[in-house]
Amino acid sequence: MENSGYGGDGVFRSLRPPLVIPPDPYASMIPFLFRNISSYPNKPALFDSDSGETLTFSEFKTTVAKLSYALNNHLGITKNDVVLIFAPNSIQYPICSYSIVALGAIVTTVNPQLTVEELLTQIQDSKPKIIITVQELYQKVENFGLPVVFLGSKSSRNGCFSYQDLISKSGSVSELPNVAIRGDDTAALLYSSGTIGVRKGVILSHKNFIAASQMVTSDQRLMGEQDYVHLCFLPMFHIYAFGVILYSQLQEGNTIVSMGKFSFHGVLNNIDTYRVTHLWAVPPVILSFTKQNVIKKFHISSLKVIISGGAPLGKGLLMECAKRFPHVFVLQGYGMTETTAAISMGSPIIEHGVFSGSTGRLLPGIEAQIVSPHTNNYKSLPPNHIGEIWVRGASMMQGYLNNPQATMLTIDEHGFVHTGDLGYLDDEGYLFVVDRVKDLIKSNGFQIAPAELEARLFSHSEILEAAVIPYPDNERGEVPIAFVVRFPNCFLTEEDVKRFIANQVAPYFQLRRVIFVDRIKKSASGKILKRVLVEEIRSRI
Repeated sequence: MENSGYGGDGVFRSLRPPLVIPPDPYASMIPFLFRNISSYPNKPALFDSDSGETLTFSEFKTTVAKLSYALNNHLGITKNDVVLIFAPNSIQYPICSYSIVALGAIVTTVNPQLTVEELLTQIQDSKPKIIITVQELYQKVENFGLPVVFLGSKSSRNGCFSYQDLISKSGSVSELPNVAIRGDDTAALLYSSGTIGVRKGVILSHKNFIAASQMVTSDQRLMGEQDYVHLCFLPMFHIYAFGVILYSQLQEGNTIVSMGKFSFHGVLNNIDTYRVTHLWAVPPVILSFTKQNVIKKFHISSLKVIISGGAPLGKGLLMECAKRFPHVFVLQGYGMTETTAAISMGSPIIEHGVFSGSTGRLLPGIEAQIVSPHTNNYKSLPPNHIGEIWVRGASMMQGYLNNPQATMLTIDEHGFVHTGDLGYLDDEGYLFVVDRVKDLIKSNGFQIAPAELEARLFSHSEILEAAVIPYPDNERGEVPIAFVVRFPNCFLTEEDVKRFIANQVAPYFQLRRVIFVDRIKKSASGKILKRVLVEEIRSRI
């Protein structure tokens, strides 16, 4: 079992080269980010596709230094203070994030779509000193009694500050603040639903981000290529963009193109305009690429790699996407907020397994166990056996903020994070994520993975989106039902969909109901919000 990385102790180890991170206990994120920029001071670091603004790496570092100085001197932000960013994507987002972290303070990020009540919950939990936002979102934050910094336009509101004014107040400052920061100090609080319960603050350290950045970019260094251009339309408040796209790529000297929000034509136009080489996406975006017919109208020859993450993607969709982009590697990765997004990733170096539906091999320094979810003795399983995925390594979180019980249930005494995901590693060390443990449908003693049925539904030419959830049944316990979004002007019926699935699966896998809807609600990372659908169907029973 050497090719799988599986050891006699029941642990799978990465088959990639060893992880190399600074041994210095005081190695911190921002000095590490800018450690090599003397080699490329005039190279573009950030493009804002909405405003047209551009910053070279030298300008980027200077701007971070200026804002750090202003946050400290004019707003009193010091080490361990929390600053909340509540804003859409822009190149000011990473500047603000890194200015906060450079002070030894802690950045916490929020989805701009959250309600005032949801925002209040995070504020009460994380206790920020100030809020960084935009004018358009001010109504949501005006009654929290906290100082506000506006991105973009200047502010005339009492008690509010302007990003531009703060930068200008810093004068000729160009050096990063001199603060003693340890690698295990907290850098960010990113909120996740985690493996259990409600949203929780995931405590991520400087070392977590440095380690994850080296894991994510390890293949790039092996290939010896530079000057990559990464498009970022994924929300910057989420670990996928915050850690994998922004920090990991910028510390490697790659260029980021920011988009305020996703649009299909906007993505293709920006690939053309900025000669984008890497596109990070989520399954709904990959799905749109397979269903749209306008790609040939754009010049996208610069694109080298498309990576899907955030939620499982079936091999059928991977293959369909690859047909649309024959000159591009279409890969899949796997991670979660609790692992600083780093667990496994496909590789353009190793083509084998690309269209198998695998999420690639374990990243450098990652160890994994596959554990039977049906026993109380936590039996470790060998290759090709499905169980819960447990992982450990230098990118694992420090724990959940103010929630020791949830931390204890998620991280065991051996340092393994229990992901709550079902999957397996094969004989060659490729990781396959099957579904969430809690989403499995138990029917007549059989276990049905909704993701498998969803992948089959996606392959139908008249189905735009689909989600499968359990439905209570007196005879079988649970049966699978599907929510389906049809293409416009399609007349697909419930019987058509049932028949389409019945021709491909065993009897216990067959759909018992099909409900047509206009849209299926998803999280920012592209995960289908199954709990919303379950609540909806329960209200109909």
